[in-house]
Parts: sequence; structure tokens; C-alpha cells
Amino acid sequence: MSALVHSLKTFGSQQLSAFQFKNLLMPLLGIVVFLFVWQVGAERINTSLGKFPGPVAVYEQWTGLLADHQRERSKEQSFYERQEKRNADRVAKDPNYVPKVREYTGKPTFFDQIFTSLYTVLAGFGLATLIAIPLGIVIGLNSMIYSALNPIIQIFKPVSPLAWLPLVTMVVSATYVSADPMFSKSFLTSMFTVTMCCMWPTLINTAVGVAAIEKDLLNVSKVLRLSWLTHVIKIVIPSSMPMMFTGLRLSLGIAWMVLIAAEMLAQNPGLGKFVWDEFQNGSSNSLGRIMVAVIMIGFIGFLLDRAMLFTQRHFSWDKTQVLR
Repeated sequence: MSALVHSLKTFGSQQLSAFQFKNLLMPLLGIVVFLFVWQVGAERINTSLGKFPGPVAVYEQWTGLLADHQRERSKEQSFYERQEKRNADRVAKDPNYVPKVREYTGKPTFFDQIFTSLYTVLAGFGLATLIAIPLGIVIGLNSMIYSALNPIIQIFKPVSPLAWLPLVTMVVSATYVSADPMFSKSFLTSMFTVTMCCMWPTLINTAVGVAAIEKDLLNVSKVLRLSWLTHVIKIVIPSSMPMMFTGLRLSLGIAWMVLIAAEMLAQNPGLGKFVWDEFQNGSSNSLGRIMVAVIMIGFIGFLLDRAMLFTQRHFSWDKTQVLR
């Protein structure tokens, strides 16, 4: 009996060691090898702005950007404190005085640009989702509507954001005219460009998922005489959920890539503009800062995909179709 217990413990420890090697040590080894190759290769590349930044130089620029952000936030806090004190003094001298609160107009930092890009991409992705899922359900349920819209979808699906951007910019400039706008035109331009480019995977996958619903489920709906809305809520949406989330993950990845390009070309606030400004700046720190932005763009894209995967695992009934 003791020999059996010992063999089970030995087998369990071997399995755990294999799991740790595959899921912990191998990714760490891959990162170490990548950093080594990156550092060796960077030392051999000379540009007009100096050597290509390696991992050490990029880390130094990261700490510099973090320090810039902290200094800017300190300046902002001091600005509001001085303004509050000044308004308090004016009110003490003149009780009828109405204090004026001015917004801080300092230069946006690298982390401010990250927040701007995230806000814009989630807005564009959300709008694309609101359009694509209902339309995909309608297309999947009606073969005639699918036949009518399929040529339009196939024509606009491969259009590059470089082509959409000038059209969206002109339309927004011509139609969004307000003395007190709720949103800036640059935000709307980037958001609508993201929407136009990222909605297609969700639309197509939703339509395919709806069209592929098992006949038995459709027969159950007919036997129960469910209304159209109840049929969609109880049968269609749950059955097509795996395909729908596959489209959403693809759309979110496309949205993030499109946004960076749109910000760079249109000079709209965000990480894309940060990269372009550093490229135009041409200082000795520019390459390192651009590399920091590149790594941050990739890392945020990874986190967005993981967040969508987590959401899919939470809502989808078929866990076997959830990709890693």
C-alpha cells in the first residue's frame, strides 16, 4: 500500500513538474532569449538618431516617461491649488464674486495618451458591436436578406482604414457643427474609422453562427410557438454565442490596430500621435520612446484579448469552443 502511495506521489510530482516547465519555464525562457537577441541585434544597428534602442535603453525611457507623468500631475495639482486659493481670496474680499474654474491645459503625457486611445477604441468597438450583432442576427435568420447584403459586406470588408479616414474626416467636419460640442471632432473621426473597419468579423461570425443553429432547436421553437423576439433571445443568441464571441475577439484586435494607424495619420490624440510626434521630434530619446509605445501597444492588445476571452468563458455555454 505504501509503495502505491509513493508511486502516486512520484507520478503527481512528475506531472506537476512537467506542467510548470511547459506553462512557466518555457514562456520565461522564450522572453529571455528574445531579450538577448534584441539586445545583440540592437547594438549592431546604427540609425541617424544613434543606435537602435535595446531593452536597457527602452527601460530607461519607460522610467523617464513615468517621471514626466508624475511631474505633470504634480503641476496640475499645484495649478488647481493656486486657483482655489486665489478664488477663496477673491470671495473673501467680494462675497458677490463668482469664482471661475479654469481647466488645466498642460501637455498630455504618455499615460494620458494611453487612456485616450483606450477610451476611443472601446467607444468605436462598442458602436460596431451594437450595429454588427443585430444585423448579423437578421442576416443569419433570413437567407434573402443575406443574399442582398452579402455583396456589400464583401466589398467593404477589406477596405483599409487609410481609405476610410479621409472620408470619415470630411463627413464629421461637415455634419458635426456645434457651438458647444459634446465630443471633439478628432475623437469622432477616430471612433467612426474604428467602427467602419472592425465591425465585419462580428457581423459575419454572428450571421454564420445564427445560420448554423441545429434543426432540433428550431423545431422546438416551432412546437412551442415562440414569438420572433422570444425565439431570438431564448434560442438564437445562446446557440450562436461561441461564434459571436469569436467575431468580437477578432473585431477588438482589428479595432486596436486600426486606431493606432488612424491616430498617427490624422494626428488625433492617442498613442498613434505619440509615436508620430516622437518620430518627428528626432531627439536621441525618440527611438527609445517609440519602442516603449510599441511594446505598450502590444501589451494592451494582449490584455484586451484576454479580457474578451474571460468574458467569452463567462457567457458562453459551450466551453469547449473557447479558444485560448
